[in-house]
Amino acid sequence: MVDEQEMPIEGGCLCGAVGYSLQPPFSLFQYCHCSRCQKSSGSAHASNIFAPAAQLRWLRGEDQVQHFRLPDTEHYGTAFCRHCGSAMPWLARAGQVAIVPAGGLEQAPPMMPKQSIFWDSRADWYICPEALPKHAELPLKRQ
Repeated sequence: MVDEQEMPIEGGCLCGAVGYSLQPPFSLFQYCHCSRCQKSSGSAHASNIFAPAAQLRWLRGEDQVQHFRLPDTEHYGTAFCRHCGSAMPWLARAGQVAIVPAGGLEQAPPMMPKQSIFWDSRADWYICPEALPKHAELPLKRQ
């Protein structure tokens, strides 16, 4: 019997042009609240999984992934599908670590986030999700 914790997890973009698989175990799962991750994600934080680069395998469309790096940074980069803009995996500068946006995975990862980094840089408007009302679907507009 195969342990589900060891099964590769597939991911991809919204339009289907890019697909990949990521083989557990993963090194880290964290939220990053730095201003760069806010800008590139368009959200309050990035939700990234870190794994050895050899555990990332492109299934289709690797040539459709656009990479962006700020020249003077060691630990920041991003990648996205050229067609739909979905966040895609990328390799850290040394090429040894894959950074994989958790939202692109088709299944739940075998680990939960372990930390929030750059917390003091979080967006002024950020409210922890547990403090907000929850709706199973889009709430109906009140008349």
